[in-house]
Amino acid sequence: MTPFAAELLGTAILIVLGDGVVANVALARTHGHGGGLVAITAGWAAAVFVAVYAVAAASGAHLNPAVTLALALRGKFAWAAVPSYMCAQLLGAFVGAVIVWLAYRRQFDATADPATVRGVFCTAPAVRDLGHNFLTEAIATFVFVLGVLQIAAPTHGLGALDALPVALLVLAIGLSLGGPTGYAINPARDLGPRLAHAVLPLRHKGDSDWGYAWVPIAGPLVGAAAAALLHAAAIAG
Repeated sequence: MTPFAAELLGTAILIVLGDGVVANVALARTHGHGGGLVAITAGWAAAVFVAVYAVAAASGAHLNPAVTLALALRGKFAWAAVPSYMCAQLLGAFVGAVIVWLAYRRQFDATADPATVRGVFCTAPAVRDLGHNFLTEAIATFVFVLGVLQIAAPTHGLGALDALPVALLVLAIGLSLGGPTGYAINPARDLGPRLAHAVLPLRHKGDSDWGYAWVPIAGPLVGAAAAALLHAAAIAG
């Protein structure tokens, strides 16, 4: 399997399981309806574990443009490969979101609230304040990427044995920092499914909230860059 294919597959798995648990908890007429934040954070952590474990050997399991950027800034990943990895991650996230829609089509049809439908695909702030929302995403991603850089050192990515600590890191961030914005911490995870929401024939679609879409893209990238700089200056030496 090529690294491009592995990143695409891994990110698709991440979104199928991650957005899938949101669909199970949030949509009407599911067996998991009303499961709450703990179910969602646990589901996302499990999604990260499975996705990283599945493709670690083939691509290093970045599965996140913020991770790819941070590894490139640290000199652990070739800049020439950054665009192809990010494209694969975005495409995989889009494909994963479409698969979730296929699995939950009847539940999407039964859910009348457009915000709930959109929330299966992408993040939204609990309190809309774009500057503060940006800061929250940057902070959460800073913590995430700093942890990933330590876990992945000295390699160019994550190995299969790193799947569990990264999953626990995601679980901790979700429980601790996920409240304000839903902790995208991954531009592809938000943008790919948001694009899917925009094009899919959802019965109760509403808008895709493009006015907010820059926050879960820019916040994670800035947080990742800051984490890489700190890691280089103060931790790795």
